[in-house]
Amino acid sequence: MTWWGPLILLLTFFGMEFMAWATHKFVMHGFMWKFHKDHHQVEPGFFERNDVFFLIYAIPSWLCIMLGLMYGNFVSVWIGFGIATYGFAYFMLHDVYIHRRMKWLRDIDHPYFIAIRKAHKVHHKHLGKEQGECFGMLIVPLKYYKEARRTYHRKKGKA
Repeated sequence: MTWWGPLILLLTFFGMEFMAWATHKFVMHGFMWKFHKDHHQVEPGFFERNDVFFLIYAIPSWLCIMLGLMYGNFVSVWIGFGIATYGFAYFMLHDVYIHRRMKWLRDIDHPYFIAIRKAHKVHHKHLGKEQGECFGMLIVPLKYYKEARRTYHRKKGKA
């Protein structure tokens, strides 16, 4: 293993936040709204048409890893693993923690995670594809983080 492999993975992981933001804003709330629309319903159910967007990231990740290994292009392999790592984080945060599609991670009590849930609730207050806000997952507007910190410290009895 080379020293730069994990660096490429981390850069890809954090770069994916901006890719996910752009895809969410311009693709999911744009020409592919038909697939994303059910995600903005009050009770969308366990499986949604929106789950098809998993393929937008899974296929490039898989191709980068597979073709990179086949042809000895390890930069591609690390990029593929960076995309996959972001996909796993997305699943755990968005589907498991925020939308409670599984029964785990329900008791996380930290301002950062509270801010993520708040930003996502603000995003979902709009049922249509227009007037959306908070399209990212990991980076939330500072105002939600500050609000979550105040609430958290008040609840814990700290100043």
